[in-house]
Amino acid sequence: MSTTDPNKITAVILDIDGVLTDGRVGYGATADEIKFFDVKDGHGLKLLSRAGIKVGILSGRSSQANLTRARELGVDFLYQGEKDKREAFGRLLQEQNLTAEECLYMGDDLVDIPCMRRAGISVAVGDAVQEAHQVADWSTCKAGGRGAVREMAEWLLKQQGHWDRLVARYLEP
Repeated sequence: MSTTDPNKITAVILDIDGVLTDGRVGYGATADEIKFFDVKDGHGLKLLSRAGIKVGILSGRSSQANLTRARELGVDFLYQGEKDKREAFGRLLQEQNLTAEECLYMGDDLVDIPCMRRAGISVAVGDAVQEAHQVADWSTCKAGGRGAVREMAEWLLKQQGHWDRLVARYLEP
């Protein structure tokens, strides 16, 4: 478990399946993959970006749906098809000029644990596997693909003192 001050976090790294989605994968008649993303999670990521926090994705699976959503959200980096997340996390840090302590990593399953252990702050979604909750610094109440990313974004932005400024434009009469 980390003791990193939330104010030191400059980048948020997310898994996709089970974090940005509910983990289900569907296939249509053409074998195109279908995933469902929560729009509130997406807005949370936009708010993080507006606060100057880098947002990126590290996924073990590759899909056009991942690429489409990443482009739509304007994430700073996307690593997909990464079967060894431990190795990919190290490469990501180097390529993005980040230290592990500057990163918040959010995961849901066993493959995320090496990244969760290394990150400055680790977050497990509410319906993550027990082992992920055990290594997480914090766990959301909400499930993956159902508002967990938004919950984390709000928590981090409030911890860093950005929340009130970012939401003021929505609350003004």
